[in-house]
Amino acid sequence: MEKPVKKIYLIAGEASGDLHAANLIRSMKLLSSDLDFRVWGGDHCIRVGAKVVKHIRELAFMGFVEVLFNLKTIVANLQFCKRDLLAFKPDILILVDYPGFNLRIAKWAKSKGIRVVYYISPQLWAWKEGRIKQIRENVDQMLVILPFEKEFYKKHKIHVDFVGHPLLDVIDAYTPAVSKNIADKPMVALLPGSRLMEVKQIWPVMLEAVKRCKEYQFVLAMASNMSEDDFVEMRSLPNLKIVKGKTYEVLIQADAALVTSGTATLETALFAVPEVVCYKGHWLSYWIAKTVIKVNYISLVNLILNRPLVTELIQNELNPLNLIKELNLLFDPNNRGRILNGYAELKEVLGKSGASDKAAGIILNQ
Repeated sequence: MEKPVKKIYLIAGEASGDLHAANLIRSMKLLSSDLDFRVWGGDHCIRVGAKVVKHIRELAFMGFVEVLFNLKTIVANLQFCKRDLLAFKPDILILVDYPGFNLRIAKWAKSKGIRVVYYISPQLWAWKEGRIKQIRENVDQMLVILPFEKEFYKKHKIHVDFVGHPLLDVIDAYTPAVSKNIADKPMVALLPGSRLMEVKQIWPVMLEAVKRCKEYQFVLAMASNMSEDDFVEMRSLPNLKIVKGKTYEVLIQADAALVTSGTATLETALFAVPEVVCYKGHWLSYWIAKTVIKVNYISLVNLILNRPLVTELIQNELNPLNLIKELNLLFDPNNRGRILNGYAELKEVLGKSGASDKAAGIILNQ
């Protein structure tokens, strides 16, 4: 008698979630050939053979005000998701980060008797700790990737499984197609983000730094979901090159980096590239965030180490003069050595690789 196919519905709403979801799918497929995946994700999920029904380019909204502007789309996506889940009838619903949307779906799915697994916890330790009740009531299994998250949930008497950070797997498996930078000038990677809204805020500041710093070769690592049309005035600059969808190739050659806050800050650190972290959003979104978010840092590097290893330029502090000053400091030998030593400590804190395989095993063996 043939083994019945297990149906998996997975929702990842952002670029980093797409990457980690794809690696989880790959690991689950290695453990079982009898899996049918239906996914909200992006190009990474497509490449591992998952049927993607909603692409992340339709889903990535950031900031309080920006979410309000796109509320009609978000509500339509929620309604579509519920209809699609009912039609697919999954054995397991796997939610990857993306909390504003996924926590709503978790509550609805639980009411329909669907097993809910959350992979990559919402950052409840940073804000909205009150959402812990939603996790307790609506999530059957929580898999966390940051070492301090296990203690956070233990404080709230919720069992979670710490699987390690999946970026360690991704970077360990990466085979560079290029060697270290051998150009005449120091090479600076520019990572302005994967969402159009953040690019519009941060790119003009980065661009001004490019115009004023002729002593560096800048390389824009454009996310695969972005277009050159999303960026302004770049073709006429002799010290700026554009590379699309090959961020790791850029990072492995880079001597320094200017990076928008997010998963990319951790990726940059794991490639041992000294960085300046950039954040700028709508003024009202930032004001609201400042009143509710209770962490001291915005970059994963500083959050995990619980100290300001890398410089964070936030909101009005993110201007061309400050950006150039902090970029130049990345080439100061003492500062550079301090950052690289901190990166080595960061890798130890994150633990061993194998997060995707460990998560797959836990999900399929429950």
